[in-house]
Amino acid sequence: MKLSRRIVAVVLLVSLGSASSAAAAAPQARPLATDEEQRVYEAFRAWIAAQPPDVRQADDDAVYRRYAALLQTQGKSAKEASSTIEVLRRLGDRAEIERWNRILTAPNPRFNTAPNTFLVDMIKGLRPGRALDVGMGQGRNTIFLAQQGWEVVGFDPADRAVAAAQEQAARLGVTITTRVARAEDFDWGTAQWDLIVLSYVGGREFVANVVRSLRPGGMLLVEGFHRDATKTGPIGGAVVFDTNELLKLYNALRVIRYEDTNGVADFGLEPLRLVRLFAQKP
Repeated sequence: MKLSRRIVAVVLLVSLGSASSAAAAAPQARPLATDEEQRVYEAFRAWIAAQPPDVRQADDDAVYRRYAALLQTQGKSAKEASSTIEVLRRLGDRAEIERWNRILTAPNPRFNTAPNTFLVDMIKGLRPGRALDVGMGQGRNTIFLAQQGWEVVGFDPADRAVAAAQEQAARLGVTITTRVARAEDFDWGTAQWDLIVLSYVGGREFVANVVRSLRPGGMLLVEGFHRDATKTGPIGGAVVFDTNELLKLYNALRVIRYEDTNGVADFGLEPLRLVRLFAQKP
């Protein structure tokens, strides 16, 4: 299911509730969900995130039939359940994008707004080049890299978060290039990047893009959750990795550093088991 897979890809900890170089990319105009639509979507999102893999990975019609049946067991009429499903179909990705706009631009964020510490450590001593920040959010890592002299491109579908990143970069006097886009719509290119950052945005689905688009000698940085972290609460499958999974996924790269450790997660701000990879394209 397109919508449910996207939800699974971006759900982090439930306690949370990720232009030209001379100018900001204008946020793409899109109708936003109403408060009632957002409420309907949040209820569906909570349900789908708690379902087993066979449900989450089913096609749209199968998922919506199951959800409509659930709504009727909860007291809704067939007509009311059908109306709810129509709202969900009409929303598409808009509600998820708006949800992340709200999270990433919240006045009191529940995530680390400073640059990722693993990234800070790993780029020390590296000669700045061209970097790509995948799922840049409000730009904490994008801006940090630009401040260190990197030519940085970042993208994210959350348009207001991207706009906030450009505003912050302007205030700090640094230049970043941004795009409002999903990973599947972004042109990663071939041999384009000296550094690619995947900080709490996944990694499993990006292997081919990463290997192709890194320049020889280019570096990949990944940070996400270990499977054990899901024992304390729901975490989206895309940002969860099994023991040594990152090593297997990116076996075409030379491992510079791999960590399977306990640390405070950037999203949720709780001590959890994390995995980190820093690797180089031969």
